[in-house]
Amino acid sequence: MQIKRGGDQPSQKGPEAWFTGQVRIDPLHSAVEPARAAAASVTFEPGARTAWHTHPLGQTLIVTAGSGRAQTWGGPVEELRPGDVILFAPGEKHWHGAAATTAMTHIAMQEQQNGKTVDWLEHVSDEQYRG
Repeated sequence: MQIKRGGDQPSQKGPEAWFTGQVRIDPLHSAVEPARAAAASVTFEPGARTAWHTHPLGQTLIVTAGSGRAQTWGGPVEELRPGDVILFAPGEKHWHGAAATTAMTHIAMQEQQNGKTVDWLEHVSDEQYRG
């Protein structure tokens, strides 16, 4: 058994190359071979969001606080609330983040394939964010 105590892993600022706005990433679990699963708690300040991205083995989000938004390429912008579970298929181009006036926290879970969990793409424009 391994216990990772709250506060033992330092928070990280979401890199500007991958996010718009203020984002804090709190690591929860990193994959250690042969396991592939990784997880983090991610907090987006109002209006903050990811860039467009894909995951080779998909991604699951669990919204834990606030309200947010998410969109898949070509689909509508969807509103997110605490308790919502969002599943993105492998290779599905998408973004997610906070609502315009409310912060949002979610737990993000994804698996590694050949050491990679995500492929980052272009930033989401303000027009795309507003839907």
